[in-house]
Amino acid sequence: MTDPAADDARPADDAAPDAPGTDVSPVDGAPDDAGGHVDEHAHGHAGGRGYRLALALAALGVVYGDIGTSPLYALKECFHVLPVTTGNVLGILSLVFWALILVISVKYLAFVMRADNEGEGGILALTTLAVRPDADSPPPRARGLFLAMGLFGAALLYGDGIITPAISVLSAMEGLNVATPVFAPYVIPLTLAVIVGLFLVQSKGTARVGRVFGPLTLTWFLVLAVLGALQVVQHPGVLAAVNPLHALRFFAENGTAGFLVLGSVFLVVTGGEALYADMGHFGLRPIRLAWFAVVLPALLLNYFGQGALLLRSPEAAANPLFHMVPEWGVVPLVVLATLATSIASQAIITGAFSLTMQGIQLGFIPRMRVLHTSATEFGQVYVPAVNAMLMVACIGLVLAFGSSSALAAAYGVGVTTDMTITAVLLFVVMRRRWRWGLALALPLTALFLAVDLGFWGANLVKVPAGGWVPLVIAAVLFTVMTTWRSGRQYLSARLAESALPLELALPDLARRATRVRGTAVFMHSNPATTPPALLHNLKHNKVIHERVVFLRVEVLGQGYARPGERWTHEDLGDGFHRATLRYGFAEAPDVARDLAAVPLGPPPLTPMTTTFFLGRERVLSSPRPGMVPWRERLFGAMANNAANAADFFGIPPGQVIEIGARVEI
Repeated sequence: MTDPAADDARPADDAAPDAPGTDVSPVDGAPDDAGGHVDEHAHGHAGGRGYRLALALAALGVVYGDIGTSPLYALKECFHVLPVTTGNVLGILSLVFWALILVISVKYLAFVMRADNEGEGGILALTTLAVRPDADSPPPRARGLFLAMGLFGAALLYGDGIITPAISVLSAMEGLNVATPVFAPYVIPLTLAVIVGLFLVQSKGTARVGRVFGPLTLTWFLVLAVLGALQVVQHPGVLAAVNPLHALRFFAENGTAGFLVLGSVFLVVTGGEALYADMGHFGLRPIRLAWFAVVLPALLLNYFGQGALLLRSPEAAANPLFHMVPEWGVVPLVVLATLATSIASQAIITGAFSLTMQGIQLGFIPRMRVLHTSATEFGQVYVPAVNAMLMVACIGLVLAFGSSSALAAAYGVGVTTDMTITAVLLFVVMRRRWRWGLALALPLTALFLAVDLGFWGANLVKVPAGGWVPLVIAAVLFTVMTTWRSGRQYLSARLAESALPLELALPDLARRATRVRGTAVFMHSNPATTPPALLHNLKHNKVIHERVVFLRVEVLGQGYARPGERWTHEDLGDGFHRATLRYGFAEAPDVARDLAAVPLGPPPLTPMTTTFFLGRERVLSSPRPGMVPWRERLFGAMANNAANAADFFGIPPGQVIEIGARVEI
């Protein structure tokens, strides 16, 4: 995974999910995951039952915060347009029950999360599995379509990451209005203060945040369960909603209005995509344990409890959750809900961090500073630039919409589109990777798509009222990602035009150049050509080091490099070596550390005698055939402002020499 800043662009196979200079190639023998996930131990998770219980507790705060705060607003939104009648209450509760079972329990936890890539989840990992070029991959045009779908789905998840904190925290603060209208002027300022605080703590890392948020979220789910159970005991007949006939009867009685309510029912499952994206932080088993042991029972009890309350007191539909407690309990519940909604945003924020790291490694996103916040959990990362952008955008949404009901119109369109894309890509993985027959894969996918498309169609009517927000955000980010990928392909082609074959250059270099002591490492992705940085160095300094290493950094189409895959080495003679370092897309490169393990012979590599030469191309737009001018300028701006290559590759800055060049694309 080398890049323009490292003199490393190369022509890429446009059928592969990679960018110029980003070698995303599966290693022979990589498993195709016949539906089975990689165990947590495969990427740093260690320990037995106690450790998994601790991870499950942390997962409550990080993974399930989003879906766990849906009781604050989901049922409230369902009864904005429908009267509170027994038939409507039972029908909506039936839809809620089966949505949680089919979408979360069955689709995501039973199937989608088995489609991990070396333990990493998220739509980019799923896309990589679907389009990985090998004997079983789809045709080139289909791969291109699936790749575009995956990138757009990833872009939609970022839009969700902006809306989730806004609607969750705002809905909790609005609970103060149930206690007294005196708090009304302070709802927006308090919401903004909580959101800013939430984003500021992200730098502490997922593990620390999870240790704090996990117990708080457990308390929240226990309170939801107790409040719901108290109401259900008073009206046990509400449990009849488990029968799906109530959902069918609801549609029959309400027609179009009943179908459109699906847009609000969908709010109960909006954390599904974030749950999948966060899999690399905790592993599959702790996430499943937390869902079936705590989250699902608590959510069902609370939703059924809200339904029981509405059957007794229809006027509580304005805010059923806060009407489940006596007047003295409203403020304490608001405080707990505020903490829970702050935590709710954690799932989508950490999911955005994971997607960003994967996107950088796979060549879809410009290089950014990625901080690993845990020495043992490789999937736990923090991306400062993404954190800042999400915070600013989230604050803007709160100020623009002003209420959770208004934001609910913007919520759902992006997530339903994302879930539909996931179902399509999962079908490809079922057929190509798991080798399932059509008789099994097609009916299952049809079931998932029937549910997803129903929710998607009901949410489309929200587009004029705010649903356009996540779509616009996704369109912008999709443009950025595709421009970056295409721009690097054109940059590779331009650099290849003037590339000198290494076989022609080596004899002349060994015979005529003056050699000096030390080791020079030239980072270059194309092993068949001479690094431009070497030619520039020779031109200006007239010398070559006694040992020269042509280094290629390659990103695998899997989460983590296995033992024995990390490096390969070839001695070219006369002090010249060719080496490759390999990393999974979920790993942070540490070139200085890993190159020291390559058997280059004596003397050993030391910081005082080793110099890394990196090319630094300044990209310029030109009238030459290529991208349209505005995309060339956009790519140039991204390439010229990408994060420092030495930091990204784990090279101490004191060992780096950058050699610049101007390249027109």
